Amino acid sequence: MMASFKRWLSAEWRFVLVAVGLLLLAMSLVGRMLMLQVLDITHGVDFLKRQGDSRTVRVEKIPGPRGMLTDRNGVPLAISTPVVDIIADPAHLVFTDDELQQLAFLLEMPAADIQSKLERYQAKRYMLIKREVSPIIADAVAELRIKGISGEEKYRRFYPGGEVTSHLVGYVDRKGRGQEGFENTYNTALQGDDGRRVLLKDLHDRTIKVLRQPKDPEPGDDIALSVDMRLQYLAYRELKTAVAKHRADAGSVVVLDIHTGEVLAMANQPAFNPNDRSRMNIASVRNRAVTDVFEPGSTVKPLAVLAALEAGKFSPDSKIDTNPGYVRVGRKTLLDPVNYGLIDVTKVITKSSQVGMTKIALTLEPEVVPSMLRRLGFAQPIDSGIPGESTGYFPYRERWRKIEQASLSFGHGVSVTAAQLARAYATVAARGEIRPVSFVKLSEPSKGEQVVAPALADQVIGMAKTVVGPTGTARKAASDLYSAAGKTGTTHKVGAKGYEAGKYISIFAGFAPADNPQIAVVVVVDDPKGREYYGGEVAAPVFSAIIEDGLRLLNVAPDMLSPESSESRLVSRGM
Repeated sequence: MMASFKRWLSAEWRFVLVAVGLLLLAMSLVGRMLMLQVLDITHGVDFLKRQGDSRTVRVEKIPGPRGMLTDRNGVPLAISTPVVDIIADPAHLVFTDDELQQLAFLLEMPAADIQSKLERYQAKRYMLIKREVSPIIADAVAELRIKGISGEEKYRRFYPGGEVTSHLVGYVDRKGRGQEGFENTYNTALQGDDGRRVLLKDLHDRTIKVLRQPKDPEPGDDIALSVDMRLQYLAYRELKTAVAKHRADAGSVVVLDIHTGEVLAMANQPAFNPNDRSRMNIASVRNRAVTDVFEPGSTVKPLAVLAALEAGKFSPDSKIDTNPGYVRVGRKTLLDPVNYGLIDVTKVITKSSQVGMTKIALTLEPEVVPSMLRRLGFAQPIDSGIPGESTGYFPYRERWRKIEQASLSFGHGVSVTAAQLARAYATVAARGEIRPVSFVKLSEPSKGEQVVAPALADQVIGMAKTVVGPTGTARKAASDLYSAAGKTGTTHKVGAKGYEAGKYISIFAGFAPADNPQIAVVVVVDDPKGREYYGGEVAAPVFSAIIEDGLRLLNVAPDMLSPESSESRLVSRGM
């Protein structure tokens, strides 16, 4: 009986303890409510509001659009378009089969794929369903009002020029940060400043209304590059055609405005499409015009002759004896393709005589030619800001060996980029005034520096005109509409173990019109295959096409034809 009583007592006490506990809890809640609503009504209301807001009020980022990149005439090269990432909260996702089918239809995805992915992420709070859909599609998805489905606003970068401007413009990563080209160089200026807005949402995380917008998004700066899209496409087209025709590994073209130093075009092959980076590789991304170096070869000869003229030891009419068609310098024998005999300095340039150039160089003090090349920008950066820009290679010697002195005069033992060579030729064409290279449109020409006397530059221009003439090495660089001047170059390709047999770099550097230069153009073709590999055969025709159509696009009047015959020819070409 005692045991039974104890059991009853134990049960009674358990009931009492539970009842007392519940009573105390109820009194605590009532007391808390009284304190919040009566004794401290302001604090109580604020507390309850905060609790409600934590469940229904959200602060969202409003992305600030990235600034545009345009060409010098306002043609868009890189623009940002609004898109939305469709995301899910799998842990709180609730939908019917019909809603799933509608979602799949809008996103153009198999419903089974969405379902499978949701099952894999069911314990997660974030899952990307589809990236970068249009705002119209995103609005349609929002109209389904599926609990746990929402959208994240962002911007997608679009490049209207595709491959044509890829090396100049570059691209951005998925977070909108510039990775190559001027997207990288000017990333800070282009980057927009995000805004914020406060949203009221229901318990299914669906937006009811915008409560306020404490900070508006600010777009990044728009930047006008110096390039002219018309010339850029022309350079791209002609280079691509030449690289394909000669089965070359690669190539570059640079077009400079002689009077301002602005880059009007810069194209490379191979190229890439920044709108489709799935096929992108390192070789195609590199802007070879500023990163890749090569021996400029005979394109240096007019520059070396400029040094000789300045030294006062030669004139364009000075005679050079190239007999018997070769010359020994130390242990090396330097050859001309034929024995030119007794020729003047002008013909040394016209025929690209190795023997003649060697004899001129060895007559000069050893530092005369190196000093000139350095003044013309060899081994000096162009300060493009493009990742990987090279300054090239230039030898510095306390004592120059004879073979080094000779080799430098015809462009061996030194390396440059296509952009550096273009700057040097633009300086000669500008009558000895060197200007900074600009990739951004200038409101006025940057100040130049006179590094060579104008009269001496004029003499070299006159000699360079003969190269494009009927007896020169670059007859294919000539235009029927515009006079031109320049120099061919053909060098063996330099590899890890020195010069590579049977592999060449074909070059043409020049400017036009010759008597009133407007643009300087450098064409470089890397390792053309087949019988044609000389600069005059491979690179010169690209130069010709660019100056003929490019100057016309720039409204430069032809100087080779009368106005009547010029107009007739343009009509016959359909221009």
